[in-house]
Amino acid sequence: MNFTDLNLIEPIAKAIQEQGYTTPTPIQERSIPEILNGRDFLGCAQTGTGKTAAFAIPILQNLSKNKTPNKNIKALILTPTRELAIQIEENIKAYGKYLPLKELVIFGGVKQSGQEAALKRGVDILVATPGRLLDFIAQGIVSLRNLEIFVLDEADRMLDMGFVHDVKRIIKLLPQRRQTLFFSATMPSEIQKLADSILNNPIKVEVTPVSSTAETINQTVYFVERDDKLDLLTHILQNNISDSVLVFSRTKHGADKIARKLQASKISTEAIHGNKSQNARQNALNNFKSGKTRVLVATDIAARGIDIDELKYVVNFELSDVSETYVHRIGRTGRAGAEGNSISFVDGLDLANLKNTEKLIGMKIPIIKDHPFHTDNLVAQKRDSNNKPSGPRPERPKQQTANTKKKPAVDAGKKPKNKSFFRKK
Repeated sequence: MNFTDLNLIEPIAKAIQEQGYTTPTPIQERSIPEILNGRDFLGCAQTGTGKTAAFAIPILQNLSKNKTPNKNIKALILTPTRELAIQIEENIKAYGKYLPLKELVIFGGVKQSGQEAALKRGVDILVATPGRLLDFIAQGIVSLRNLEIFVLDEADRMLDMGFVHDVKRIIKLLPQRRQTLFFSATMPSEIQKLADSILNNPIKVEVTPVSSTAETINQTVYFVERDDKLDLLTHILQNNISDSVLVFSRTKHGADKIARKLQASKISTEAIHGNKSQNARQNALNNFKSGKTRVLVATDIAARGIDIDELKYVVNFELSDVSETYVHRIGRTGRAGAEGNSISFVDGLDLANLKNTEKLIGMKIPIIKDHPFHTDNLVAQKRDSNNKPSGPRPERPKQQTANTKKKPAVDAGKKPKNKSFFRKK
């Protein structure tokens, strides 16, 4: 199937052709016709499958049928992070460049005056994060009374970030008669209940389960002692990789530490995480996209929504306790059929997480030994661990002095382990 087979109107067809789109992805092929027909939609699709276009294109076409212009918000796209909201708004602007529809993105962390002025001029499609949207509703700046289409994107990440209660507050303010589109990479029980409560006889599509990784991604593991990881990363960037690299850190403090080390080695690097201001995060992302910054170090939440064309390398500085996070991380590369590479640094504390990750994705990740910091000791530990029950990454013990009482180790940057599991059919 080609996009020409989807009965798109000429302005949208022209815009997506200019974007270089020819063949729709599976989620686009299965969702666009149903959404064009006005059906509620439940899509379970991992990052990198093209789901933004899957809902943005039919929304633009359906709204373009209304020949009576007004200032009412007709479509609301609710998403968990600022970066993802900005990315979605940029895509909508690109797909709808030949349509008279107006789009706007609103999020917190910046002054509201510019966003408020744009809303007063009139907006057809609003992309928003929950907090800023609720603020604007409380101030009487935003009304959702005339909404026709509601999109809840990255629903599972809303749950992870503690936004579900805000989402439910917003849903109560929506008109009963509307089209609802619901997207989530995973379907834990609470998200399934939320979907059931707001969708009306939806079309359900599941594309590429989150437990799978794109075949175009070359996945590798580097065994390395914890204290050698920074030196290994520097070595790889100076000797093996000349392209842009997205590095994932488990914590905000870790992201800053990695960035400082690489900057000291004359490698242009910036870090993004929740403690950075919105302007700083967006500037760092723009610098990375443009190639001004070669390495971007990010925490998982800050990285959600990063969509960089032809990103070839992702490095996991540590593995997450949540195995599904590995799939989300490396999904930043190898997008839309392009080739990509993921490199995971594994120390002794990462071995259990490596075992769980390999079990989830159904494959053994090849070990690269050809580097100066390889340790066969970890290979032996991995072999032994295959006969032991797996568990979460243990806390690293803190050194005690003779005059101090032993206290439980606390990792201030560590998120609670996500205990939700995939819904089995």
